[in-house]
Parts: sequence; structure tokens; C-alpha cells
Amino acid sequence: MELLLIRKYFPEGTNGNLMQDGKLVCHTIELPWKNNEKKISCIPEGKYLLRKRYSQKFKWHIEITGVPDRSLILFHPANHAVKELNGCIAPVLKLSGSGTGIHSRKGLEKLKALVYARLERNENVYLIVQS
Repeated sequence: MELLLIRKYFPEGTNGNLMQDGKLVCHTIELPWKNNEKKISCIPEGKYLLRKRYSQKFKWHIEITGVPDRSLILFHPANHAVKELNGCIAPVLKLSGSGTGIHSRKGLEKLKALVYARLERNENVYLIVQS
């Protein structure tokens, strides 16, 4: 399965629409583009493999693997990119501004249900990021 993330870049943050087979799954918020610098930039456009991940902080979430010069890039809840993200992507149900949104936990649950179902069937799930 492929998920397509179509981004719009702003100085305050990056907003996106995450699509699967032409249908909106959720919106996304990220840090602004700053040349892929760790902890202050969104990740580069490209194709990435997704996998399940667990941590004490975020419990079950999704890891985006294969990001050049970066590690532990995750889909996890956040409603304000600059205040809450270090290069990760937050799914949100509604965008409220550049790099901000609402209902992130619900957005993550919706995304996890879709991705985990495919992973449990041993399918690869890819994220394609473009503008």
C-alpha cells in the first residue's frame, strides 16, 4: 500500500493532506523545510517504508524508516509543529494554521487502523512525500 502526502510549505510550518487511493485519510502538520536539519526541519520529499513502533512516551505509533541522515522519524500526536515536533509528522483531523491542527490523537488512531491492518497482513506500507 502507498500513502501519498502532498505538502504545502510555509515559513511557520508545513501542512499536508495524507491520501490513500485518492481519498483523504487525514491532514498532517510538520516543521518548516530547513534543508533536512535534525530537529528543526521536516523530512525531504521521497519514498519511505513505514513500520509499527512502541515507546513509553507515545505508546504504539508509526515509524518512517529510511529518511536520509535522520532516525526515529515518527507519526505521533501533536497539534503545534514548532512547539511539539522534532522532525516528525503529526496527523490531525483539521488544519488550524500553518503547522497547526486539531484532533491529532484521533488522526493518529485513524492512520494506525489503516496502516496496522496492512502490516498485520505482511504487506509493505510506503509513504510518498511530495509537494
